[in-house]
Amino acid sequence: MEHFYIITNKPKDQQLQITGEIVAFLEGHGKKCSVCVRDKDAEEYRKDTDAARKEVNVPKGTDCILVLGGDGTLLQAAVDTMDEDIPLLGINLGTLGFMAEVERTNIENALKALIEDRFEVEERMMLDGQIYHEGEMVKELHALNDIVLTRRGSLKIVAYDIYVNGQFLNSYQADGVILSTPTGATGYNMSAGGPIVEPKAKILLLTPICPHTLSARSIVLSPDDLVEIKVKSGRNGQTQEMEVNFDGSFTRHLSTGDSIRICRSMRVTKFIRLSKVSFLEILHKKLSE
Repeated sequence: MEHFYIITNKPKDQQLQITGEIVAFLEGHGKKCSVCVRDKDAEEYRKDTDAARKEVNVPKGTDCILVLGGDGTLLQAAVDTMDEDIPLLGINLGTLGFMAEVERTNIENALKALIEDRFEVEERMMLDGQIYHEGEMVKELHALNDIVLTRRGSLKIVAYDIYVNGQFLNSYQADGVILSTPTGATGYNMSAGGPIVEPKAKILLLTPICPHTLSARSIVLSPDDLVEIKVKSGRNGQTQEMEVNFDGSFTRHLSTGDSIRICRSMRVTKFIRLSKVSFLEILHKKLSE
């Protein structure tokens, strides 16, 4: 690898000390570096995903994108650079860091491995979500982790119908529903009681959020399935309000009659893998912290 693009979450590297050390190391080994400094925390980019993408300007010829921050920063970078087809390597400056491969204590060894081409590239599936209002698509966005529909405003549960490939699956009364990729299985899906899945698997996970029933469970679907979620009327025909969230980076309000169609995206995210440690070993370590 010769040309590196570095995306830094400044709130996680406030003095840009770690960023500077990485640039100095790579340039000291004859490599080219370009840097994008993101001044806001990853959550701040939820308000305007289009503006967030414009901040990222990956030069032609880039071989690798280094992402400094937490899992939120890496998720944002994955969506912002999904058209580039360039592998990402996450450097964890956050807390749990399920997705980021490299801890700050091992940065130099990781950079040496990149320079010496001692790595593998792993592809992860993404989701495509199309929002419909009055029968017309009004927005299409992608997600690496999950697409989440939740209630908006009051603590009342919401009612929604789910269809798979045009066939009615079930009606739910719940706080919402999560459509997750295997990569996102250790995120909100896990917190909501959904299964933990090997990240390289090719499946869709459907997990109701706090359903008002004793029998609702997560459902594992084929990666080729098309899931449609329709917002129903509330009690006594009242209009219901929900919101849909893509990887925490975009939120759109939905109301009764609106729907969203979710399927496997044609795009993938490529991650660089340096470690030979298995997913189960990493999972054991993270869950023990």
